[in-house]
Amino acid sequence: MNLMDTLGRQNWLGDARMKLLAGPLLIIMILSMMILPLPPFALDMFFTFNIAMSVMVLLVSMFTQKPLDFAAFPAVLLFTTLLRLSLNVASTRVVLMNGDAGGDAAGKVIEAFGEFLIGGNFAVGLVVFLILVIINFMVITKGAGRIAEVGARFTLDSMPGKQMAIDADLNAGLIGEEDAKQRRAEVAQEADFYGSMDGASKFVRGDAVAGLIIMVVNLIGGLLIGVIQHDMAVADAARTYALLTIGDGLVAQIPALVISTAAGVTVSRVNTEQDVGQQMISQLFANPQVLVLAACVMGLLGLVPGMPNLVFLLFSTLLGSLAWWMIRQRDDKLAEQATQEAPPPSPEVPEASWDDVQLVDTLGLEVGHRLIPLVDHRQDGELLGRIKSVRKKFAQEVGFLPPVVHIRDNLELGPNTYVLTLKGVEIGRAEAHPGKWLAIDPGQVSGQLEGTPTQDPAFGLPAVWIDAGQREHAQVYGYTVVDASTVVATHLNHLLHRHAGDMLGRQETQQLLDKLGEESKSLVEDVVPKLVSLTTLQRLLQNLLEEEVSIRDLRTILDTLAEHASPQSDTQDLTAVVRVALGRAITQQWFPGQGELHVIGLDANLEQVLSQAMNGGGAIEPGLADTLMQQTEAAVTRQEALGEPTVLVVPHSLRPLLSRFLRRRLRQLVVMSQAEIPDDRTIRVTALVGGRQ
Repeated sequence: MNLMDTLGRQNWLGDARMKLLAGPLLIIMILSMMILPLPPFALDMFFTFNIAMSVMVLLVSMFTQKPLDFAAFPAVLLFTTLLRLSLNVASTRVVLMNGDAGGDAAGKVIEAFGEFLIGGNFAVGLVVFLILVIINFMVITKGAGRIAEVGARFTLDSMPGKQMAIDADLNAGLIGEEDAKQRRAEVAQEADFYGSMDGASKFVRGDAVAGLIIMVVNLIGGLLIGVIQHDMAVADAARTYALLTIGDGLVAQIPALVISTAAGVTVSRVNTEQDVGQQMISQLFANPQVLVLAACVMGLLGLVPGMPNLVFLLFSTLLGSLAWWMIRQRDDKLAEQATQEAPPPSPEVPEASWDDVQLVDTLGLEVGHRLIPLVDHRQDGELLGRIKSVRKKFAQEVGFLPPVVHIRDNLELGPNTYVLTLKGVEIGRAEAHPGKWLAIDPGQVSGQLEGTPTQDPAFGLPAVWIDAGQREHAQVYGYTVVDASTVVATHLNHLLHRHAGDMLGRQETQQLLDKLGEESKSLVEDVVPKLVSLTTLQRLLQNLLEEEVSIRDLRTILDTLAEHASPQSDTQDLTAVVRVALGRAITQQWFPGQGELHVIGLDANLEQVLSQAMNGGGAIEPGLADTLMQQTEAAVTRQEALGEPTVLVVPHSLRPLLSRFLRRRLRQLVVMSQAEIPDDRTIRVTALVGGRQ
């Protein structure tokens, strides 16, 4: 067994060494052909290898589904161009030195192309050669180079938008760090690929020009050598060397044309899950009505006197037969689906039982019929995977596992509408369009898009539903572009955080205690139920979640309750004490790092008035309440304009009152007490509530 492992490892190392040496050996071979004289048989071998290589490159480009699947194509283009040029040099040497010996002096391949393909007529060969050069130079190479140039420009311009989209998916928990790293690498590789193809296309154009010049030089040189050195007649020298030169040119230009076609195929494809052949067949022959109309046109042309009636009528028959077969296939498929969907005969209705009682799902997602492919794994629906990622990220950030999202279709909804429910009650509703992309305006876009105007359902930002063809333009303009599955998943993630308190029940609270009990069993037993009941702990955790405070640090929460709680303690008072204990984590959540805290402050006079209201029973006078709400809204707007967190810092005694009052209308506002901010953090008031505005 050890011997076999050793032999296997040696074979693997040998394969690796061969792959490493393949490039240097090919370059050495190319340079050798330019310097050393080659016999005719070696030329035949290398010309045949060149033709086989060009066919292989074309087939690989046809079967790849994305340009990056053939990322080595620019390097292959360079090597094949150098190989053709070196063969031109080697064959030119042989033709000029031994051309007087006959047609096979430069090898059987050149003789075959000079005699068989063009029938030994050098005038025909010259015309064919010039046509191939014109097609390669003016059509294929020029078009492929232009596509590569534009593709490189758009790819570079769209890189910032693509990076923003990747960061948005990462922040929303839709992808992991490894996926984000891989997608960033793909974006960079795509830019490098199109940039390399833009430069590599110049090799092919130069090769076409070089082939034309080499042919002229060979014709003139061969004529002079035949007449002067070998005393041949001008007509015989012209015929002999012209046929060899044209054969040599055709041997080089036909593989060059194949390679240019491969370059055009590679850069002109659209990224899908199909190769070029599948795209063409599936889209050209997708609609039988097109085939019927084409058959009618061909049939009418076939009836015109003087036209090749048999050929036109034959093609009309073929197209009509294909259309008839496609229509039959479509009707059979629809009939089969209708048969499968037809309900069976209804049996006698049984008596009602407890099995008919359906409990309300904690979390639900109802979708219209056009959104079913998003949640159907048989149709490669991505939304199910996105929802799993959202739940996992929520559990890691907030501190408990949210309920499973139960998904069902609802024919009463609009075809593109989805509804998110919590305990049977709707908490969110929006529309999504499968196959389209949502371009979200973050506030600094440089252009307008054509599409369906809407709003981002999660954050209310202006947005536009666009077709896939406008995606790169939108990213260049600065839009954040996401697909339909991402829109729904981001909306769900936003609502989960907003309603986290409502999702935490007794079962989840007990599961949290059981998990902590695996490490700190004595702490759990000392606090629950001796000092606080499970219900009180659940309500305390819900209070924290309602203000977006993570409950991951359950040990600190129980340590604080062990120190301050008693069976008669008020839940609100315990929540305030726990918030102070979690103060450093709360501050870090809204102000990452160790920098200065830019917050909204409370005017001293307003603070005194509110303190008096608290001492008088906790009610705020209606006029003062309206003024307080308006000034807080203005301060929040200023804070958002500065790009700072909308955090209001107030005295510890006022925090519960102001949080309950202000967050009814300002859900984005965070109210913290001064006692929750660590002593080593510096506070700077950048917006003020009360006083002079």
